[in-house]
Amino acid sequence: MTTTLAATTGHERGTPEYRRLGAALWFGGIATFVLVYSVQGLLPTLATEFGVSSSTSSLVLSATTGTLALAIVPLASVAESWGRARVMTWALAVSAVLALLAPLAPTFGVLIGIRALQGLALAALPALLMTHVTREVAPRWLGGAVGLLIAGNTIGGLSGRLVAGFVAEFGGWRAGMAAVGVVSLAATVAFRALLPPSVGVQAAPVRLRDLGAPLRVHLRDPGLRSLFGISFALMGTFVTVYNFLSFRLLAAPFLLPGALVGLVFLGYLAGTVTSTTAGRLGDRFGRRKVLWGTVLVALAGAWITVPDVLPLVLVGVLLLTIGFFGAHSVASSWVGRRSVLLPGGDPSQASSLYLLAYYGGSSVGGLLGGVAFDLAGWIGLVGYVTVLLGTALVLAVHLRHVPTP
Repeated sequence: MTTTLAATTGHERGTPEYRRLGAALWFGGIATFVLVYSVQGLLPTLATEFGVSSSTSSLVLSATTGTLALAIVPLASVAESWGRARVMTWALAVSAVLALLAPLAPTFGVLIGIRALQGLALAALPALLMTHVTREVAPRWLGGAVGLLIAGNTIGGLSGRLVAGFVAEFGGWRAGMAAVGVVSLAATVAFRALLPPSVGVQAAPVRLRDLGAPLRVHLRDPGLRSLFGISFALMGTFVTVYNFLSFRLLAAPFLLPGALVGLVFLGYLAGTVTSTTAGRLGDRFGRRKVLWGTVLVALAGAWITVPDVLPLVLVGVLLLTIGFFGAHSVASSWVGRRSVLLPGGDPSQASSLYLLAYYGGSSVGGLLGGVAFDLAGWIGLVGYVTVLLGTALVLAVHLRHVPTP
């Protein structure tokens, strides 16, 4: 009886299957984001090791998020018909193996190449994780479930930075990246062991040439277009600040030791709480209000970091982190909800397009943020992210005038 009910309505919050699914997706998020963003804390070391600028060093991250963004729509759309659990497991396993090869890279170019391959291996995974939540969880609990998934992403991003930075402090960047590979492999095993059997609708086989029409359905919708733009702006802001924060804190007037700078990434823990809280608040009080408020919090946090006063920098980064994860949690769950209301809409493809914008913001937005930092320092960087967050706020307000399908 429970299985039949779940198959038609999705897992209800509080059931054993819901808890197992939440734990599995949490580990899946860890396994993914421990790989993607672990290099962020190593950028100053890599810039020195290979003799490149701060913006050039960020290519180690942009290469992964860039190939992921380019491949995410076709791969995620086709891969779902191959079986979500199977594809997610293989994607995590292959990317973990590549992570163990990355420390062996003899040159900066080879390292970028391996990181680009990781992006391809992971391309289908973020959208499939989000789609899996949409198809497996009862609709009334979707906001909280997506928030839990993003919380796992947060822990993964945090642990990757901390593990890589801590190990690199004593054994060099190669040892730090190898440790990240081991963590990701362990999280992959936990993900597969915990993931309950699927009760949601399985996608029919899809051919690449058949993707055009459904993609146009999503891109024609003004609400989804606004959410995609918000995704790009939010992620461009977040990656820019965390990419180059280490460079600022290592330099005058702060001159902090590398191990202490790595602890700044503990601010990610605020995102773990915020993502689940914002999703539930959006379910209860309305997604528009929560989205507007969280973008404004991020904007205020960016400007608080401007003075060369360490407590203010830390508070500002914390507020920006809270605002980013809150807005991302609301916007990403909104995409799935809106897509199912569109004639011909598909949550998988809508999530893929959202994540295309998301990782495009990480890759392109983060790289341009590095140029702003190289040219005008931290104030130039804050000016740049102000433009991005201002754009996100305008798009969020625009959603007020977009009718529900």
